[in-house]
Amino acid sequence: MQKPKSNPRLRERIVATIRKIPRGKVSTYGAIARAAGSPGAARQVVSALRRSYGLPWQRVVGANGEIKLCGDSAIEQRLRLEQEGVTFRGRRVDMKKHEFRFGAGKTKTRRSPGSRA
Repeated sequence: MQKPKSNPRLRERIVATIRKIPRGKVSTYGAIARAAGSPGAARQVVSALRRSYGLPWQRVVGANGEIKLCGDSAIEQRLRLEQEGVTFRGRRVDMKKHEFRFGAGKTKTRRSPGSRA
């Protein structure tokens, strides 16, 4: 199996997308990839998290709010999220309360026919 080629522009878009997740909210690897314009690039999200410093890494979880890290890292992620006010249902983040939806609240302004910009 070949290693995927590095795409610096994709990584920059992913990093910018992760930075948009506010305190007390989380998003999934797949949702971040879609919001960055590359559906199916969840593995590149993981790679960007590993290679970039200063990102709110604790706000990125697996599908259905599952913490995908192991051992002490998983405990640290949960503690950091709880400090931000994120609640859990068992071992998963309560996504109904804490999922960040990219692009939510944005409204497109429509021009009326015949108007000039």
